[in-house]
Amino acid sequence: MPNNTTQGQRALMTVLDTPLPDLVRRLGLAVAEAQQALDVNSLTIAQRMAEPNVDLGDGRMRSLLGLGFTPTFYAFSEATLEAKLTFTIRESTEFSVGASASGGYAGIFSASVNAEYSRKYGFEVQGSSSIAARLVSLPPPARLHQLLNEIAASQEASPAPASSGSSSSGGSTTTSGSTSSGGSTSA
Repeated sequence: MPNNTTQGQRALMTVLDTPLPDLVRRLGLAVAEAQQALDVNSLTIAQRMAEPNVDLGDGRMRSLLGLGFTPTFYAFSEATLEAKLTFTIRESTEFSVGASASGGYAGIFSASVNAEYSRKYGFEVQGSSSIAARLVSLPPPARLHQLLNEIAASQEASPAPASSGSSSSGGSTTTSGSTSSGGSTSA
C-alpha cells in the first residue's frame, strides 16, 4: 500500500521534469531563425523590385523601386509561451465498525463484529501549452531605404531606349517626315 509521501514525491517529480527552460530556449531560437528568414525574404523581394520589368506604355522599362515601391519588412514584436500544469492528489480513508450481539436460552450468547477499512489514492496530471507570436510590418531599415532610393534615382537618370520611329546614325538622331514651311525651295 503506497504512502502519502511517495505520491507527493511523484507529483513533485512530474512538475520538475517539465522542460520549461528548454521550451523557452526553443521558442527564442525559433523566433530568431524565423526573423532571419523574414529579413532574407524581404531583401530578395527588394532585389526583384530593382529589376526593370514594368512598361508604362512609353517603351521604357522601369523597376518597381523606380516607381516608388519599397519592400515590406516584418518583425516579431511579441512571442508568448504559456504553459499550464495542474496536478491533483487525492487520498481518502474510510473506516467503519459494526457489531451485533444476540442472546438466547441456556446461556448461549453470540456476537459478531464487522470492521471495514479502505484507503484510496488518486493522482491526476493535466497540462496544456500554447505559443503565440505577433508580427508587425516595418519600413526598410534607414540605410537600405537610402540605397533603394539611390538605385531608383540612377535608373531614372539612365537614357531611354530609342523608339521604333527613329533611326540612329553617327551619333545623331534623324526623324523622317520633315516638312518645310513657307514658299519655295531652291535646288
